[in-house]
Amino acid sequence: MKTRPQILPQIKAALVFLLLGIILIAFCWLYRSVQESGMDLEVNDRIDITPEQIQQIKDIGEWEFLSVSDEQLVDTTRRGIFSDDHLVRIYYGTMRLGISMKQLEPGWARMSDDSLLVTLPPIQLLDRDFIDEARTRSFHESGSWSANDREALFKRAYQRMLKHGLTKENIRDAQQNGEVQFCQLLRSMGFEHVKIEWGK
Repeated sequence: MKTRPQILPQIKAALVFLLLGIILIAFCWLYRSVQESGMDLEVNDRIDITPEQIQQIKDIGEWEFLSVSDEQLVDTTRRGIFSDDHLVRIYYGTMRLGISMKQLEPGWARMSDDSLLVTLPPIQLLDRDFIDEARTRSFHESGSWSANDREALFKRAYQRMLKHGLTKENIRDAQQNGEVQFCQLLRSMGFEHVKIEWGK
């Protein structure tokens, strides 16, 4: 007795080949349509800086990159008929050099190809009251001196410290430290290539 051939597996195979043919035709038609329209399909894997990341950086407030400690011995003499009066005082201070994030200009962080370009505000003195008056002491004092006399000495010490602290070398060192710290922060946020410029 002859057995009837099994037709069902042959039908299933034909349906699979038909479905594959339809998918192939649809893919070719889509590819041709894209080519004729001049559209390019590309994957954008660039990371853009988000408003949340920008705000997170701005929230840092002030960022110190270099501190400069200084001490100044300042003296004054008042001539008298029989003797001279002397006032000699020692002043101590620490100047903090860095940037204020409040001074960031619009567009200070922008993407260019695969790099994040950052423009930082110029290095400045973060605290103008840098003389530690609690440590200020008289080294030598003879005669009677007024509060105005002491204030004049204080101002002289202040100007000397500014001159010693805000040098081109110190500002350059602060910028170098700032670039290292800023790049570390941005790389921790996922930006591999960072270029930093400084405002005028």
